Amino acid sequence: MPIDQDKAINIARVLTEALPYIRRFAGKTIVIKYGGNAMTEERLKQGFARDVALMKAVGMKPVVVHGGGPQIGAMLARLGKDSRFVDGMRVTDAETMQVVQMVLGGLVNEDIVKLINQQGGKAVGLTGKDGMLVRARKMTLAAADGQPPVDLGFVGEVEAIDPRLVRVLDDDDFIPVIAPLGAGSDGASYNINADLVAGKLATVLQAEKLLLLTNVQGVMDKSGQVLTGLTAAQVDALIADGTISGGMLPKVRCALDAVRTGVRSSVIIDGRIEHSVLLELFTDEGIGTLIRS
Repeated sequence: MPIDQDKAINIARVLTEALPYIRRFAGKTIVIKYGGNAMTEERLKQGFARDVALMKAVGMKPVVVHGGGPQIGAMLARLGKDSRFVDGMRVTDAETMQVVQMVLGGLVNEDIVKLINQQGGKAVGLTGKDGMLVRARKMTLAAADGQPPVDLGFVGEVEAIDPRLVRVLDDDDFIPVIAPLGAGSDGASYNINADLVAGKLATVLQAEKLLLLTNVQGVMDKSGQVLTGLTAAQVDALIADGTISGGMLPKVRCALDAVRTGVRSSVIIDGRIEHSVLLELFTDEGIGTLIRS
C-alpha cells in the first residue's frame, strides 16, 4: 500500500503541536462528567470514546462519570410511568429507582464502556455502589412557607467517597466509567446528580482538571459572550448579580467547590462540539468556561 505523504505530514504536525499539552497532563488525573448531547448523538459518542482512549494512550488518567436523564425518562415512558421533577431533580420512588439502576448501571454504562473499548481503550464499568465507592445519604428539599420538606424518594447526595478502587484502575491500563449511584448506611440505593459525583470525586482524587460537558457554550455574560478564566471571587460576583442563574447554577457551584478543595481547574465545555475534550486539553485557548481558584 503506497504511503500517503500528505497524510503522514499532517499527522506529524498535529502530534508536534499537541506534544507540550501531552507532557503537561501526562500522569495527571482528569475527571470528565459526560452528559447532554454528547451522550445521545452517535457522531459525538464515537468522538468522545476516541478522545478518552487517546488520553489514556498518551499517559493521562481519565475518569468518566456519566449521567443518563434522557435515557431514564425514555425508559419510564416506555413503561407507562410519568417523570416528575422538583427543582430539576427527578422524584424517585422505589419503582423508578429500579429503572434508574437498570438504565444507569446497565444500559448506559455498558454502552460507554463498549464504545471506549472499540476505540482501543480498556474501560471498566462501575457504579458508585461498587466497592462502596460512593456513600450516600438521602436528600430532601426544604419547602417554602414553613411546609414540610419535600421527599424526593431515593435521591441522594454524596456523604463520602472511597477512591481506592478508582485509583487501582486508573494507575493501571484501565479507564473507570462510573454511574452516579450510591449506597446508603440504611442499605438503600440512591440516585445522585452526576455533576455532584464528578466534582466530589475530582476533589478526593486531587485531579488536575474537572471537565463538565453540557449543552451550552459555557457561562455567558449578559450580552451573550462566553466568559472564561474566572476566579472563585469573580464567579461569586456573577452569581450575586444574577449573571449566573437557573440551570447553570448547579454546574458552576460544582466547578467552584472542586477548585476550592484542591482541583487545579474546572471547565464547563460544550459537549455538542465534536472532540470538545481534546480541544480543551490540547489548545491554549481551550473551549468553554475555565474556573480556577
